[in-house]
Amino acid sequence: MFQKILNSKTVNLYTRALKYVRHYWLSFVIAMLSNVIYSSLDVYFVYLLKPILDKGFIDRNLQFISFLPFLILGIFILRSTTGFSASYFMARASRGIVMLFRQNIFSHLLRLPATYYDNHSSGYILSGILYNVEQVASAGADTLTDFIQSFCMIVGYLVVMFSVSWKLSLLFLIAIPVIAVSVRWSNKRLRRINLSLQKQMGGVTSIAEEAVGGYKVIRAFGGQEYETNKFNRATEKNRSRELKIIVVKSLGVVFPQLAAALVLVLIIYLATTHKALIAISAGGFAALVAAMVALLKPLKNFTKINATIQRGLAGAENVFALLDEKGEKDAGTLNIEAVKGAVKFKDVSFTYSNTKRVILKDIDFDIKPGQVAALVGHSGGGKTTVVNLLQRFYDGYSGKIYVDDMEISKIVLADLRQQFALVSQHVVLFNDTVAHNIAYGRFSNASEDEIITAAKAANAWEFIEQMPERLNTLVGENGVLLSGGQRQRIAIARAILKNAPILVLDEATSALDTESERQIQAALEELIKNRTTLVVAHRLSTIENADIILVLEKGRIVERGSHQELLARKGYYSRLYGMQFRENQIK
Repeated sequence: MFQKILNSKTVNLYTRALKYVRHYWLSFVIAMLSNVIYSSLDVYFVYLLKPILDKGFIDRNLQFISFLPFLILGIFILRSTTGFSASYFMARASRGIVMLFRQNIFSHLLRLPATYYDNHSSGYILSGILYNVEQVASAGADTLTDFIQSFCMIVGYLVVMFSVSWKLSLLFLIAIPVIAVSVRWSNKRLRRINLSLQKQMGGVTSIAEEAVGGYKVIRAFGGQEYETNKFNRATEKNRSRELKIIVVKSLGVVFPQLAAALVLVLIIYLATTHKALIAISAGGFAALVAAMVALLKPLKNFTKINATIQRGLAGAENVFALLDEKGEKDAGTLNIEAVKGAVKFKDVSFTYSNTKRVILKDIDFDIKPGQVAALVGHSGGGKTTVVNLLQRFYDGYSGKIYVDDMEISKIVLADLRQQFALVSQHVVLFNDTVAHNIAYGRFSNASEDEIITAAKAANAWEFIEQMPERLNTLVGENGVLLSGGQRQRIAIARAILKNAPILVLDEATSALDTESERQIQAALEELIKNRTTLVVAHRLSTIENADIILVLEKGRIVERGSHQELLARKGYYSRLYGMQFRENQIK
């Protein structure tokens, strides 16, 4: 019957999901035993119809009649107790499994390489944490409640039927081929539709997330109708797939029930018209019919369980595919503390894995400790890729990259990144206090005095002092309660507190107004003291004092030198600088 359900792939998925149950084995065992007892009591009560009719109503056995009320009361008290126990302890196990899955997925996401985030939308990733995990938990624990109860009831009712009349009960086996065919057909359909549905859920989540995050742009450009239509189309596809699942599930239940009902009709006919061939008492007949009727419900549940299993296994495919994604490569064995700050690229070329376009080609440069190096050029020239490779957010480059004459691939990844502080144009702040955002990564060993000192050095203390709870003020999601300049100064304070020997400034002032930029520049001048600094610059006026300027065009370094040297050459940099100077004059 379950040959197609229990193929090797399904068994592997289900076995892997059940491994999470071992963390809650005691609750699981209690729930299993409670389910067995609960189901057995239901079966026994049906079997009890035979002696109730034969001994109680026909033979009038007074001893049995006087004992019967206490027996029935005891059965229902025990049934209620085991029912509660089964529900509670299975829920305890299943909720624990959901928690473990989400914790493992979240922890794994933080270890995945940047390429994974480049190739998957945040909506798809969030769908894995929220939606797919629930489906896996249903297949891994919740479904077992129904499975155990239904299995025990089916076996129990069959025992009752065969103990009463094995001849009539044999006819019931006619329904089994119909059930097997129905399960086999619904199996294939449900798995395919559920996989499609879960991908579609990722799309719905992604559209909703974009709309929430970009609500200002949507309203400013009048995109409400467009976004609404896009979301409506996605949810309509989602609804269509849900309805297909319901149709398949319903048909998978109808056919087995119809087959069982036809067999039941045949059995009743034979039992009432062929009494000489099939001898059965009134109580036995009542118990037999009651067992057959009661058998329809667990059979129905059994076919529904198949639908839940297929949905859960579809979710498991997606969840385990995510968990099987390889984390960042860290083959480094060299542990380091603080470096001096020398940076060297030697014949470095790089192409992103999902495109054939060359991003960097034969990049060579050498920055001495304490120097300020600026990377300039048009967008798409490869500036940000250089600093990403330096921090090993991407591997797969050719050539060599060194920090203090140590090849970065040989350095333990955590130790390497500890040498960098980052301030970017798109500041990331967490929905936490000002203090925790400044001390991010140093929660345990950053004192309040150190945080305040860093805030003052970043010209941030003046506005922090005006906040309702000063350092304990919540900044909102991604710092939404702060201005752009305030967010940048918080990020600079974070970099100052980290006190790393190498600083990366990725267009840190390009989106600010003149006054904010002036304040940020003053803070940056404090930050770059006594450390190597790589500046990815959009506004060339901000890097005039850089020790070396590298001009990138289409992934190559086309010019290098100081600001004055490059202007004197009247080449690419000079034209770029003149263009920006004229634009500023027009403004």
